[in-house]
Amino acid sequence: MNSAPANTEGAAISRPAGSFWDRLTMRQKRLVWVWTFLALPILFYCVIRFYPTLQAFYLSFTNWNLMKPPKFIGVANYVKLYNDPQFWKVFRNTFTYLIIGTPISLVVAFVVAFFLDRVRFLHGLIRALYFLPFLTTAAAMAWVWRWFYQPAPIGVINDVLGMVGLPQQQFIRSVDQALPSIMVTAIWAGLGFQIIIFMAGLRAIPNTFYEAAKIDGLGEWPILWKITLPLLKPTTVFLVVFSSIGFLRIFDQVYNMTTNDPGGPLGSTKPLVLMIYQTAFSSYNMGYAAAQTVVLFAILLCVSLLQLWILRERK
Repeated sequence: MNSAPANTEGAAISRPAGSFWDRLTMRQKRLVWVWTFLALPILFYCVIRFYPTLQAFYLSFTNWNLMKPPKFIGVANYVKLYNDPQFWKVFRNTFTYLIIGTPISLVVAFVVAFFLDRVRFLHGLIRALYFLPFLTTAAAMAWVWRWFYQPAPIGVINDVLGMVGLPQQQFIRSVDQALPSIMVTAIWAGLGFQIIIFMAGLRAIPNTFYEAAKIDGLGEWPILWKITLPLLKPTTVFLVVFSSIGFLRIFDQVYNMTTNDPGGPLGSTKPLVLMIYQTAFSSYNMGYAAAQTVVLFAILLCVSLLQLWILRERK
């Protein structure tokens, strides 16, 4: 009778301890499964995003024409870039797109969104019509606008100007008018997206703020400045950064609208991205193109951080 309890105690002592998985809590198990499923996309993103970026930094210190192995030359590409007058012209063009295009596009988009938000008749149709250009491929849109800018009787705009007795304009054939003409196209292309985002921000503002303001006797203009615009700040910050990056990386409109002389006439519309493309795939100077890419990356980073700092939420 005494042997049975002894055997039971021996079995309990010899039973193996639970596995590591069994010792985890339910919360810890969920975290393991979450990171297991996220590991593959994170690894894929790192491979396709960070590796090319690091490779570009390395190539910017080399001389490489695709035919021979890259040869390390130090900062020679950056010195060449600094002394290149064409680069500074392209640099000025790029910041012209940014400084003029971004505020104009945001102001126009906000005005349209502000009044469109009050429209009830055919609201969905009008909103879809504004958003339609954003869905159109950049190449097709650029070629349509190129047709608009042609001399009369082919160009629609010049044809209308002739009907009202105004002189024809050169538009994309003029050194002075080409860049503003392309900028109008770029603003029009991104207007629909900005309008939709602004409208979403306006709809997110609680009506209680407006009701309280009207009870206090505030008019439309004070309500706009004291309630709508401050509460719309997160939306505005997002669109400022998003639009700035878009104008700094402008390429499709310029390349397709000036296809006979990309970036022309006489380089008056050439942005930095187009210069990188021509350096890499026309001149096959990959090291120099990589240096230009690093400069563009630095510009994008600095502009984005500066805008976030200026527009940050002050407590």
